[in-house]
Amino acid sequence: MGVVTVGELKTSISGKRSFRPSSTIRHAATEWPISDVSSDVTIEIGASSFALHKFPLVSRSGRIRRLLIEAKDATISRMNLSLIPGGPEAFELAAKFCYGINIEITLSNVAMLRCAAHFLEMTEEFVQKNLEARTEAYLKDTVLPNISNSISVLHRCECLSPVSEEINLVNRLINAIANNACKEQLASGLLKLDHNFPMKTMANIEPETPSDWWGKSLSVLNLEFFQRVLTAVKSKGLKQDMISKILINYTHNSLQGLVIRDPHIVRGSLLDMELQKKQRVIVEAMVSLLPTQSRRSSVPMAFLSSLLKTAIASSASTSCRSDLERRIGLQLDQAILEDILIPANSYGNNHGTMYDTESILRIFSIFLNLDEDDDEDNRMRDESEMAYDFDSPGSPKQSSILKVSKLLDTYLAEVALDTNLLPSKFIALAELLPDHARIISDGLYRAVDIFLKVHPNIKDSERYRLCKTIDCQKLSQEACSHAAQNERLPVQMAVQVLYFEQIRLRNAMNGGHNQFFFGTINSQFPQRSSSGAGSGAISPRDNYASVRRENRELKLEVARMRMRLTDLEKDHVSMKQELVRSHPANKIFKSFTKKLSKQLNSLFRINNLKPIGSKPNAESRFLFQRRRRHSIS
Repeated sequence: MGVVTVGELKTSISGKRSFRPSSTIRHAATEWPISDVSSDVTIEIGASSFALHKFPLVSRSGRIRRLLIEAKDATISRMNLSLIPGGPEAFELAAKFCYGINIEITLSNVAMLRCAAHFLEMTEEFVQKNLEARTEAYLKDTVLPNISNSISVLHRCECLSPVSEEINLVNRLINAIANNACKEQLASGLLKLDHNFPMKTMANIEPETPSDWWGKSLSVLNLEFFQRVLTAVKSKGLKQDMISKILINYTHNSLQGLVIRDPHIVRGSLLDMELQKKQRVIVEAMVSLLPTQSRRSSVPMAFLSSLLKTAIASSASTSCRSDLERRIGLQLDQAILEDILIPANSYGNNHGTMYDTESILRIFSIFLNLDEDDDEDNRMRDESEMAYDFDSPGSPKQSSILKVSKLLDTYLAEVALDTNLLPSKFIALAELLPDHARIISDGLYRAVDIFLKVHPNIKDSERYRLCKTIDCQKLSQEACSHAAQNERLPVQMAVQVLYFEQIRLRNAMNGGHNQFFFGTINSQFPQRSSSGAGSGAISPRDNYASVRRENRELKLEVARMRMRLTDLEKDHVSMKQELVRSHPANKIFKSFTKKLSKQLNSLFRINNLKPIGSKPNAESRFLFQRRRRHSIS
């Protein structure tokens, strides 16, 4: 065990013993004062010991004075202070201060010295400008007014618990960070206001946002301190987008070394489980700090998606994953394919699926269930806000649904390549969207065709149910041509595609009658996309009247649609009859019956009877009955 001392006793030229610092801890241009008195007390701190003198220590430290007074042995020469915060390094600086050596207080040692001064009770009660007062002055003048300095000192407090908490140093630093952050936010806002004001002539300099110079430095804090700082700045009113940037930066730095795993680490080993536990703790903490859920959240979709992927991979709590799924569902129209391609946690299952389709099913369901919330909000709105038609093809809600439908079709085409994906899960996703969500069904048809190609051995009932999700009326001409020749599709669907394609051609020849059912939905209601938008000058009464007028128009359109449906049913019946007549077996039967009728007619003429199909007269009936009686006899 090595012994580190503040100084070592050496014999001088005059034969006297002097006290000088050891080479291992000597500071530049700093030496302990020469003393002719040998050390009378040894301070032990862990594995280190310091040979010192009682008088300079007692003159400034109330704790050492009390320990010497309370000691039963008046000649005590050893004292253990292993609990001092900061360890040997902090005590060495405090001891130098007791000897009258001027020590330099910096950002790296002020927290340690402040805690050591509290532990050693180096207060003004014993001497003026003691170590506690000196460190307090430095904190007030240099640390607390500056955000970066406060963060740096707070980081040093992580290893000084519980003394740093007892003296309220941590809370003071956190409150200082929060207050200064909000002040900087206000100053930045005023600067932007002055820059955008027309009367001001300022240089075109983009003002620096707080996150560019202090938000990133928060990544040095441990998770507990970071949570406390974020809670404080949120309570002080820091903007949501700023909080989101800080969260993204901290999460990226914290998970960077955990997500990239060593390929040599065995899955399920103790080290792997430890990495998963660290990931889980960080993700759950970050989710708890996210801003309030809303459709216009400042949290980017890519960040929410990465959090959900990590939460699933690390087996985070159900509440954590549900919260993330809810947030993603609220802004699903902002997502891209990479955001929803969430790998499944197939730990312990070598035959698991590639992607977590159950989470995606819940996310899309959350987005679709938002319509109910909209209906509640619409009932609570004032008449002045009733002018917008949320169901029109050009409305934001309808455009969001169309975006989500394209996203789902793309996702289905991607997951269809997974050979382990069950047909029931794929069908559940395909059946998820309502009929009005898709203007054209080509994307869904492509996904279904890929799934049938990859899964050729599925049951006929599943194949039929899967193809039933495709609306043949919304297929393009190219998709119809492909489907008519697709051997993977059930016969019923191929017939249905041919039927609607024939009607499409007939309508095209007749000038576009009944085009509503065949891919021209948007052109049927050109007035609805803008009729409800209204200008700001329209009064609420006019808006209400326009809504009623549109309702009447919709009723008329529904009536016309019913008439068109009736026409289609008649066409369907007639086409069935034509198909029966044009069937090859039907032609053979007709030719056979025709030959048979000719032979019978010739036979009847020989016997003076009427041909087939004519009504028999009295004479023919008499001759027939006569021949019959003759044959019987």
